[in-house]
Amino acid sequence: MQGHVKQDSASEAREPLLAALGERVRALRLQRGLTRKALCLAARVSERHLANLEYGTGNPSILVLAQISGALSCSLADLVADLRTARTRIALIGLRGAGKSTLGKRLAKDLGYPFVELSRVVERVAGCSVTEIHALYGASAYRRYERRALEESIARYPEGVIATPGGIVSDPATLELLLANCYTVWLQASPEEHMRRVVAQGDLRPMAASTEAMEDLRRILAGRTPFYARADLAVDTSGAALDSSSAALRSQVRSALQLPE
Repeated sequence: MQGHVKQDSASEAREPLLAALGERVRALRLQRGLTRKALCLAARVSERHLANLEYGTGNPSILVLAQISGALSCSLADLVADLRTARTRIALIGLRGAGKSTLGKRLAKDLGYPFVELSRVVERVAGCSVTEIHALYGASAYRRYERRALEESIARYPEGVIATPGGIVSDPATLELLLANCYTVWLQASPEEHMRRVVAQGDLRPMAASTEAMEDLRRILAGRTPFYARADLAVDTSGAALDSSSAALRSQVRSALQLPE
């Protein structure tokens, strides 16, 4: 079966530059602890206008952007600086077994970008393995290291392909940071495909209680789907050969970011 790309009509309408601008506005608003309504009142713009801007379907005037930047206590230059650069940093999200590492390395090679395995950066920042972080310090500490690793990678790589851990969407602040600074791609697969790939990678732990493991996997995927769905692009790799999935990812990313073939 051939790989295919799924995008809803709204995401198809999003121009990458406007999407980047919207994500930056949303990230700045959340960093300042403002609700959308509060920012609208401060900037004297309608909630509908701000909602369209944050989603990337609005095309605001310079005057409106100046009002919003003033309400966010930043300059207009800060609001729009380096938006093109930010969108040439690509992040792959999705559950383990989606193909983030394998397809990410291929995409990075094709684009001539560095490839970053974020879990390895987490381990370097923490000074121990992911397993040890969880065992010694717990999930909350791991999320803090994950955020620091993402901040470091964003600062270091203006262009690059980042393969993220499956649970990176679990922390709202880290997710907003990711969306504001990267062109995000959700690599999708069926629960059965995820399980098969994990086992093929040599991790036999899910097979200890396969029925329960599949139920847990479906539950995790269902819980994370609304967050994964915020990605700019979704590529379904279920049942697809590696070359087919790689070609679909390459083509759609190049087209979306207006990169030459």
